[in-house]
This record gives sequence, structure tokens and C-alpha cells, in this order.
Amino acid sequence: MKILKILLITFLVFLVAAIGGVVFIYNWAAKDLPGFKEITDYNPPLVTTVYAKDNQVLGYFYKEKRFLVTLDQMSPWIPKAFLAAEDAGFYEHEGVDLAAIARAFVINVKAGHIKQGGSTITQQIIKRLLLTSEKKYERKLKEAILAFRLEHYLTKDEILTIYLNQIPLGARSHGVEAAARVYFGKHANELDLAECAILAGLPQAPSRYNPLRHPDRARKRQVYVLEQLLSQGWITQEQFEEAINKEIVYQSMPDPSWKVGAYYLEEVRRWLIDKYGEEQVYTGGMTVTTPCDLKHQDAAEKALHKGLEDSAKRRGWTGPLENVSMGDATRIQSEGPQDTEGLEAGSRVKALVTKVRQDGAEVVFGAFNGFITLKSMWWCREPDIRKSHEDVPDPKDARMILNKGDVVWVSITEIPEVSGAVWKLGLEREPEIEGAIVSIKPDTGEVLALVGGYSFHKSQFNRATQAKRQCGSAFKPIVYSTAIDNGFTPASIVLDAPIVFANDEQGKLWRPENFENKFYGPTLLRTALVKSRNLVTIRVAQKLGIGKIIERARALGLDTEFPHDLSVALGSASVSLINLCEAYTAFARGGSYIKPRIVLSVQSAWGEELYVSEPEAVDAISPQTAFIMASLMKEVVRDGTGWRARILGRPVAGKTGTSNNEQDAWFMGYTPYLLTGVYVGFDELAPQGKWETGSRAASPIWVDYRKVVEEDFPYQDFTQPPGVDMVRIDGRSGRLAGPNSKEVYFLPFKSGTQPSQMAASSGGGSGDAPVSDDDLFKQVF
Repeated sequence: MKILKILLITFLVFLVAAIGGVVFIYNWAAKDLPGFKEITDYNPPLVTTVYAKDNQVLGYFYKEKRFLVTLDQMSPWIPKAFLAAEDAGFYEHEGVDLAAIARAFVINVKAGHIKQGGSTITQQIIKRLLLTSEKKYERKLKEAILAFRLEHYLTKDEILTIYLNQIPLGARSHGVEAAARVYFGKHANELDLAECAILAGLPQAPSRYNPLRHPDRARKRQVYVLEQLLSQGWITQEQFEEAINKEIVYQSMPDPSWKVGAYYLEEVRRWLIDKYGEEQVYTGGMTVTTPCDLKHQDAAEKALHKGLEDSAKRRGWTGPLENVSMGDATRIQSEGPQDTEGLEAGSRVKALVTKVRQDGAEVVFGAFNGFITLKSMWWCREPDIRKSHEDVPDPKDARMILNKGDVVWVSITEIPEVSGAVWKLGLEREPEIEGAIVSIKPDTGEVLALVGGYSFHKSQFNRATQAKRQCGSAFKPIVYSTAIDNGFTPASIVLDAPIVFANDEQGKLWRPENFENKFYGPTLLRTALVKSRNLVTIRVAQKLGIGKIIERARALGLDTEFPHDLSVALGSASVSLINLCEAYTAFARGGSYIKPRIVLSVQSAWGEELYVSEPEAVDAISPQTAFIMASLMKEVVRDGTGWRARILGRPVAGKTGTSNNEQDAWFMGYTPYLLTGVYVGFDELAPQGKWETGSRAASPIWVDYRKVVEEDFPYQDFTQPPGVDMVRIDGRSGRLAGPNSKEVYFLPFKSGTQPSQMAASSGGGSGDAPVSDDDLFKQVF
């Protein structure tokens, strides 16, 4: 009996000591535990996705490539495969699997070091989000305590969702959605059993079992996972066999970022960072929708590329990229295409000249042989900005242009049908000239396309939004709209003749001139705009006053500094392309301009609405003035410098612009449904060369873009508002056209301002007085 008491006391002492030891160890391990409740508000670094129109992806921003998906957005095989591989008893234990820990303990004792852990999925989350990855028993103890606590704050499904989104799976992918895209080119909900087993084999060592680099190792892990699934009874033998025998196709989902729409994407990125900060943009997992239309964007980029390349050619040949010895031929060839994939007519490649003949040059590019025809060298001449290519005869001998060893750009004229045949090529050059294009829907302000330069990868500077340049005659519609609201009409007669202004402060004279250095005498206001007559515009501005013109420009939304002299009427103010497009929307939409929109909405990773853009219109001019200006700018296309746009066969209004010395070239063209602006010029102010005007340098780009997208819109003309009358006008006198008038225009007038007298029966001969009926302008000035 005494022995029994001693044994009982001893047992109690040991029990108390054990409990005390456990309490001590627990308190020791728990004394500096990090807070775990932040896991309950799971907010991992996620990919921000930017969408173009029709749910197409424009690009991604991220630090870690992770897309948040819930269990019901995954293939049902994903959670089963990961549980089978990592924690089959997940739904039974409370965060710690004692049996697994015991097995690991025995293995580690035998090995003499920590070789295997017994971590559950809950413990793995704790380790990755709160603790370090070091293999120490102290860390394991802390991990177990936190895992137990976490199990009482989150449901099993919530813990599993966090794990499947957090786990790194190699190839810079985090979580199952990113991995599914990287390895299989699919979304997580599209994976089959065999593919899910591949992913579930990765957590142990993502780099070691990466299926893209080590398919054999990945295969062994896949078999292991499938065997675990079978042993758990989660798949049948038939499903096991089918998955084992399935041939896996590895392919990554293409990342469209910084390809088509790179300048647009960068503009969105800058906008987001300005509004939400860089950290939120790169880790917040936001969903951003834009109005970018990838068809329009691609067409705009191709049109700008072609236009700038054509512009560069018109300036002549500046020489090869380099000249190398034939011993470097292998290096040059290795940089070129080795097969025909991706090559098509118009593709550009680098080529090495191996022999030059009078009629052309033999070249090699990649694995192919080609021939540059002399005909394709029509543009090659000594650069001289005082001459256009029409002033110089076409070259007669390719040997005067190219030499053996020259490395040059060539374009593919046609791909031969027979393997090993010589490819027909054209000589090309990379442009130094830059440009931009912006296309906006006037009704909503949505920017469908935005291109800020020839190559985003060469220069991220956005010439559509960041550059401010003189817009030249593209500013004149602002002057003439002011005139229409201050007593002028399209039939007003203004003198086109030399005029000189003295600057007393600087002791200089200013002699504005027309582009052709010709003067045409009394001129219809309509014709002055259509033919872009500078001297008429100066006289109109002089009559109006500079203040009124600047006030109108600001009312149309132009945000810049304006010179307070008459040069402002000729576009001496520097503006950005997108801002000038904004001002022009007032002419396209009947009087109010609309602010451009590149971001339509922003949502958080959890679907919370952070931002919604609504069309923002600002009243600027009357509907009558807007219609009159649209009608006059239709005349610019029908009978003036915008003539190239006639090819669309639709009612198009437009205006060219060219700054002094042909430094900047513009074309602003619009219909009721789409407004597009184009700018061309060097980044450092320099003349583009003879005849490089808005009509020649910019409007062809506009036309090439619009020919591709015009079919997207129904035929539509500008709607005539009440208070406007269309009247036949004699072009010589500005009076009503008579039966014998030879030069007749059908022009719009605000009701009551049209002429009341008819032109003389001589048909507008020299005997007609060149005056309008408006009392304010009874004399030519």
C-alpha cells in the first residue's frame, strides 16, 4: 500500500512536471509570436490586369505573378491533387497532424539532422506568411501553435483557398491560376486531372520539378501525386490510367503586355500610379477596363510606322547600319530568321550585302538568300532638306548606294513558293522622325487608339500626351469659329495681300507669308480656310483681337500658354496632340468638347468598385457654329489640303497644320463618330524637308488608319441644327449665286446672316464688287 502511494505521488509529480514543462515550452515558444489575424484578411501581391475592349487583355502589372481565384473558379481536381500530395488529412486535423510529425521525427532522428517536416497545409501558410523557412524545432513549435490558432479563425475552405493562391510554383508563377497559364496556356478551371497532378507535384521543389525545364522529373512527381490520389480513393483506377497515359502539352498563355498598345498601356500605368500609388498598382490585383480597341490600336500603329518610314525615305539615304567583313557573316546570319515562321510580305529584317550589281544587291538574312532590287532604291539620294525626292532623278546604279559588307534593313516583297529560292526584297531605313496618333469617339470621349511614337522599346516618351509642339494651321478652325461668332460669315471677303508688322521693342519686322508665297487678293472666308491662307487669317485675327481668339481656345479646352501676338492665329502656341483632339471634339459633337477617357473603370481584387469614368462634356460653342465649322472643314477635304481623306468616300471634316520650316506636321480629321489626330516631327526641333507638310507627312497616316477601321461605323453626316441655312454663294463676290455664276459654293449661314443680294449677271466677273452683304464688312480689309 505504501509502495502504491509512493508510485502515485511520483506519477503525480511527473505529471505536474510534464504539464509544467509543456506550459513552459508553450509560453516560451508563444512569447514572441507574430500576429496571425492579418492572414484572415488575406491580401497577397496580385497581378493588376488591364483590359481593352471586348474583354481582351491589354497588359499586366505585377511584382509577383499571381491571380486570385476561389475554389469554385478552379478545376475540382486541383484541391484534391494538392491535398493528396501535401496533406491528405487536411479536413480531419486541427492545423497540426501529430502522426505526420511523429513520422518525420523518426526519419530525422535516423538521419541525424532535420530531413523531413510534418507540416500541414495550414502550417505551410503560417511558415510562408509569418515565419521563416529555417528548419529548426523552435520554428516548428511556433508554427504548430499558430496553425492551431488559425484553424479556429478560418474555415478549412478559406485556408485551402489561401494556400492554393499563395504557393510558389516556379517560372515566376505564384498560385494555381498563374501556374496554369504559364505551363498549360489555360485558366485554372480548364485543367484536367493529369495537368493538376503536374502542378501538385511542384510545391516540394518548384525549380527542380519545373516541367518546362525538367519534364522527366515533373513526370515522376505527377505519378506520385496520382498514386496518392488513387490510394486515398479519390480517383478510380480507370481515371488513374487515363491520366498516366495522357500526353501533356506545355504551352504558355501569351503575355500581351508591351506589345500592341504599349504606349496606351504606359499611359494607363502612369494614370493608375498617379491615382493609387505604385505599390497598389503592382500588388493590388486591380481590374482596369479601358476603351482601347485592339483593332484600331493595331491599325494606328501600322499606319504610323508606314508613314514615318515613308517620311524617312523622302529625306534620302543615310547609309547602312554598319559595314562588316565577310568573316562576320555568320554572326549577322545568326541574328536573322532561321525559318519562315512570322515572316510575311512587308516584314522587316536585317540583311548582309554579299555582292552588288548595277541592277541590285545580293544579300543573306538568317537562313535565306535575297535580292534587293534597284527599283526599291528609288528614294535613295543625298539628303538635302531644300529638295524633295521629286527634284532628284531615281538612282540608276545600285553600286552607287550599297557596298559589299553593308548591314541594312530590308522588307520582304514576296515569299517564294519554292524552298531555297531567292527572296525578293526592298531596301529600307529606320526613321529618325517621330510621330503620334490619337483616335477618340466624340460622343463618349473614349480613346480607341493612342500611339506615342515609332517604337515604345526605343523610346517611352509619349508624343501623343507629353510632347507640346506648334500646331500651325491646325489652329485656324479655332480662329475662324471665333470669327463666325463675331460677325463674319463663310461668304465674308477678306484681302489676301502682303502685310508687315513692326516690333518696336525688338526693332524687328514680321512679314507673315502664305505657304506658296503667293497672294490672291480678295478671298472668301471659306476659301481662306480651305486653302489655308495665312494672310487672310492674320487680317481676321487683327479684326477680332487676340484676346477673343485666346478666350475661344481656352473655352475649347486647350491647356497651354498662348503668345499675345498675332502669330497665335497661325498656331504658334504649343499644344499636345491629345489636347488638340479634345478641342476638336467640339466641332464633331455639336458645340461641347469632351474630355478624353483612357480608363473606364477600376475594381479591387475583391470586386469592389474603386473608380468609374463617366463622359464629361463642357459647353464651348453653339451648335450652329460647330456645324458651320464642320461644313467648312468638309470643304478642306473636298477642295483643299485635306484632299487625301476623300478616298474614304464619306463626309469627312479636317484641317492640316504645318509649323515654320516644316518642323511639325499635323492632320486633324473627323466624322460624327470618330475623331483622329496625327502629328509628325523630330523630337529635337529640325526641318523635315521640302514639302513635308501636314498634307504630305501627316494626312497619309490618318488615311491608312481610317481605311482599316471605317467599316466599323455606319455612314453618317453631320446633323444640321435649327438656325442654320444652306445657301448657294458666288465664289467671286460673296453674294448669292446667280444663274451665270461660274464659281459656286453651297455654304452654311446662321439664319439671317446670309447675303441678300445676288451676284451680277456676268457670272462673277471682274466687275463684281468683292464685298459681302454683311454691314460689318462692307469693305475689303
